[in-house]
Amino acid sequence: MERKTKKTIGILIVLLVIIIVIANLIIPDEPIGDKLALIEINGPIYSSSGVIEEIHRYKENDSVKAIVIRIDSPGGIVGPVQEIYSELMKVQKSIVVSIGSTAASGGYYIACAADHIFANPGTLTGSIGVIMNFPKIGELSKKIGIDREVIKSGNYKDSGSMYRSLTPEERELFQGTVDDVYNQFVEAILAGRKHVKLTRKMVEDVADGRIMSGRQALEKKLVDELGNLDDAIEYAGKVGGIEGKPKVVKKKARKSLMERLIGVDVENKVERILKDQVSLKYELFY
Repeated sequence: MERKTKKTIGILIVLLVIIIVIANLIIPDEPIGDKLALIEINGPIYSSSGVIEEIHRYKENDSVKAIVIRIDSPGGIVGPVQEIYSELMKVQKSIVVSIGSTAASGGYYIACAADHIFANPGTLTGSIGVIMNFPKIGELSKKIGIDREVIKSGNYKDSGSMYRSLTPEERELFQGTVDDVYNQFVEAILAGRKHVKLTRKMVEDVADGRIMSGRQALEKKLVDELGNLDDAIEYAGKVGGIEGKPKVVKKKARKSLMERLIGVDVENKVERILKDQVSLKYELFY
């Protein structure tokens, strides 16, 4: 009797697995018919590959009539931020951004690629600018008896070393780089927000690193409308020519094995540690 029960349970498990496999094959990953795509950008931006993959997927899908970008980010490293912005600027469909709690610095940079930006009245945004940090441990290394020797190919090869302060020439060199990347930020805003006729002076007047609320950003023409994600989806549906409540497709979240086992996204934490060294950032400093 016990043997028969085990056999029955085994058959049921096999049938269940077969049903799941068939369901995955039959049930589509996304709604059928005209729809919107929702791309989420959450947390500090250290990589662009995942977001760009989504952009390519949806811009080539004829049933996706518009793209909504939900941003909740303090910004991040300049390169990935610019890559995401550039790919969005190539999309021929309407792009609507919904800012959550924060879209500061690089988060706002990406938002400027949209045709229309929604923000909550209390959203934190702005922080337009560039920052470069140089950790210093020179005094600490002297106290604990650590010394070093440097052999370099040029005067500036060890610029920004954590073991010494910057020379006036090095400071001027880095400031020039920061200023150039800052100008790229201003130019990106002007290119993305040309529909509201922002002038360079209007942007530079608020592009001093200051943070502002969504309502303040609306007054400065940095966003187009106050509203939440549902408002952005409704608006995107209308400009995309979708009648009624629009269907929305978005990427399914997939957790790594390590995250499933211990509940922590180790890969992202390691990536942040590795990339949180000396680098140019469009990021809210906190």
